[in-house]
Amino acid sequence: MKRLKKLLPLLLIVSATALSCSKIDTDTTPKQYFTQWNSCEALTALQVYVQDVTNPSSGNYIVPEDRIATFDMDGTFVGELYPTYFEYNLLEYRVLDDPDYKDQAPADVKETAQEIRDFVRKGAKLPDHFDMKHAQAAATAYAGMTLSEFDAYVKAYAAKPANGFTGMTYGQSFYKPMLEVFKYLEDNGFTYYVVSGSDRFICRALVEAIGIAPNRVIGMDVKLESTGQGDEEGVNHTFGREEDLVRTDQLIIKNLKTNKVLQITQEIGKVPVLSFGNSGGDSAMHNFCLSNTGHRTAAFMLIADDPERDHANREKALKLGEQWRDAGYYVISMRDDFKTIYGDHVKMVPFTFED
Repeated sequence: MKRLKKLLPLLLIVSATALSCSKIDTDTTPKQYFTQWNSCEALTALQVYVQDVTNPSSGNYIVPEDRIATFDMDGTFVGELYPTYFEYNLLEYRVLDDPDYKDQAPADVKETAQEIRDFVRKGAKLPDHFDMKHAQAAATAYAGMTLSEFDAYVKAYAAKPANGFTGMTYGQSFYKPMLEVFKYLEDNGFTYYVVSGSDRFICRALVEAIGIAPNRVIGMDVKLESTGQGDEEGVNHTFGREEDLVRTDQLIIKNLKTNKVLQITQEIGKVPVLSFGNSGGDSAMHNFCLSNTGHRTAAFMLIADDPERDHANREKALKLGEQWRDAGYYVISMRDDFKTIYGDHVKMVPFTFED
């Protein structure tokens, strides 16, 4: 009897815990997704698609390990018109404004940075094949930095106020409705990857803030080397514990168009079933996804058609929207489909530039 009295408080605690756990386990309140979206065709298509391919009773059921989604970054879930790509802005700053580097920059790198500045401030046309010219200039401009130094450099610039907006830094310029897509897909067993034309390590530094792991990021790459290998090739050098990894000026790949397809194949090893982008540079990735005849697939393109809340060319965006629909992609209108873009506290203002 005495033993029972001693056990009684413990039994009461266990019973209370069981009741509490039972309450949690039986809570069928549905999760709230897409609170930042308006009802629209693209969102409905995504939800219908996910419900279908995650239903074991459906003929279109996809096992979790094959639920692969790929996302472009700039203009797809990160703002790109403030006033241009983050990595372009960063190179312009590095070469023309950074007191620790600007006097060391080679002439061809300065020329590239000036072309970005003239494009942004004067509306000058960028030269043909500028993507590759920028990529090589960027490889040169950051050569010699360790990966931790470069990560800190990117994050320091990302902490600056985003030009053309109030209430937001560059590093906070995520499209809030698209962040809800990430959560929705994750909760439904999808694995998503960022597949960007921007530098892989720039992308990693930016998306860390929203919880995307470094191994889910594919982007432009430069060759890395160990601080101790000197002129030796990596195959002939044994990395030491005291060594570090640094960036070199040797460009490996600019991750655009078909290169995105090649890199997805190299690094993921599976054909995606969902693809999200915003420009012609993403069409190859979308088409690769839609070529996956083993599974039901879908591709989505955002159009920057909201000149009231973002720096956008609505006429150009609407023409692109028609083009993407004709190509078989679902179109997401930032003006019509998003309740907010960056958050209601963020306001668009004219660009300002320091002399």
